[in-house]
Amino acid sequence: MIKRGIAACMLVLAAASVARAFDPTSLPEASKSTYEDILAPGSLTLPVGVYAGSLPQLDLEGQLTRRAWQIPAPNLSTLELVRGLRKDLARGAYTVLLDCDTDDCGSFDFRFGLPVLPAPEMNVDLFDFRVLVAQRVAAGRDEFVYALVSRGRTNRFVQIFEMITDRPPQAVRRPVPSATPAADQDPVEVLQRAVEDTRATAPGLPEPTPSADPIATLQTSGYFVLTDLDFPSGAETLTDRRYASLAALAAFLKENAGRIIALVGHTDAVGSLEANTALSRRRAEAVRRRLIDIHGVDPAQVTAHGAGYLAPLASNLSAPGREMNRRVEAVLLGAE
Repeated sequence: MIKRGIAACMLVLAAASVARAFDPTSLPEASKSTYEDILAPGSLTLPVGVYAGSLPQLDLEGQLTRRAWQIPAPNLSTLELVRGLRKDLARGAYTVLLDCDTDDCGSFDFRFGLPVLPAPEMNVDLFDFRVLVAQRVAAGRDEFVYALVSRGRTNRFVQIFEMITDRPPQAVRRPVPSATPAADQDPVEVLQRAVEDTRATAPGLPEPTPSADPIATLQTSGYFVLTDLDFPSGAETLTDRRYASLAALAAFLKENAGRIIALVGHTDAVGSLEANTALSRRRAEAVRRRLIDIHGVDPAQVTAHGAGYLAPLASNLSAPGREMNRRVEAVLLGAE
């Protein structure tokens, strides 16, 4: 269903601008438009560089058009879609400011700084997404295009935001919290405060607190931590007992056959990145197998991935912090 975010009179006034806006003619004929609105005035914080300790961004204000499509093409790659969008931008005389994919963009930290429409209009696979940002100057005004492409189990998802600015863009950068303690500071407190500061400056990144209703947290925040799982340091298998979080997650997936969950394993910082990444993936896979073998979840609804120690919740300088960092998270990827 097409959603429109302003009154009919504003749509009429904006029609001329929209008609001259970016036209993604390369999208396949099977593409289904699932969302469109126009915000006038609107605001947008746009990434213009990859995440490398901080995220270069532009603060924009003006007329914002947001659109989304779903493409029922399970064999279509995100690269193929982006190649077509690059040609569309070239035909429109846009200058590309950013063109990156997944890890090259900055992976988790980059993703959580992106403006994204909520599911089911947009789905972002944390392990396969691509971003294009471009700009052109026309009739004395700046026009920006931000395209996000990702995938679901059977659909491909495309989101395009277009901003026509009514004032000069303002450059911003997500600050990098300092993790270097002064001589009289406790290094554990400094690192914990750095984590808190990073979360406070990362728009769209919810705080992963335990919840009495994990499914409600999953649906509102997009993910939750499976806090009752038992993974001793260095171990990759679950103890043989009932886990309430897995029972709740299994019930949710069975009731919502079109939903897909990514299980993402995390570790503490003891050992090498390569070893911890492999361990975290095996932990996520152990949880996936428990959901499938014990709870009867459809294997196509659950994927398993490992992030190692790259996304800590607390300082790895203390035993409680390391224990908190050894976890598996369930991430809602949207509909198929």
